Amino acid sequence: MENQTINLQETADKIAVIETLYRFAAGIDLRDNDLLASAFAADAISDFRPAGKKAGFEYPVLEGRENIVAALSGSLAKIDTTHSVSNPRVTISGDKAKMDALVEAQHLPSNDHSRFYLMKNRYDVELIRGNNDWVIQKVTIDNVWLTGDPSVLTDI
Repeated sequence: MENQTINLQETADKIAVIETLYRFAAGIDLRDNDLLASAFAADAISDFRPAGKKAGFEYPVLEGRENIVAALSGSLAKIDTTHSVSNPRVTISGDKAKMDALVEAQHLPSNDHSRFYLMKNRYDVELIRGNNDWVIQKVTIDNVWLTGDPSVLTDI
């Protein structure tokens, strides 16, 4: 019975870790800054440089939950997005977790849906157990492939 309890807790934690990335994606797509913020630790780090480099632009490392939310909501304010999370793999060690997942991110200018930029990115995520839920401590985003018009992200 004890092994069954441990397995249930580990399964619940893995689902909660994955749900953190869902909160991140939905927060961006719904333009819900509170939901987006709920996915990050106060001192979180977001590193989009590997994906940005492959997409042909520079994006700085973002530090701190407030800075991350402000930068993402600001840079995507005129872009409609849909993020789809797939293939999450989670390992947990006490109050820390690691996850890698694929995230497909569709970007369309809000005023012109005939143009798009689609990115398939690999997310490497380090998480910690927060007060009520898991939160992202660090996320590094690298690009697997992309297609479409890159100016969608740069001509805002």
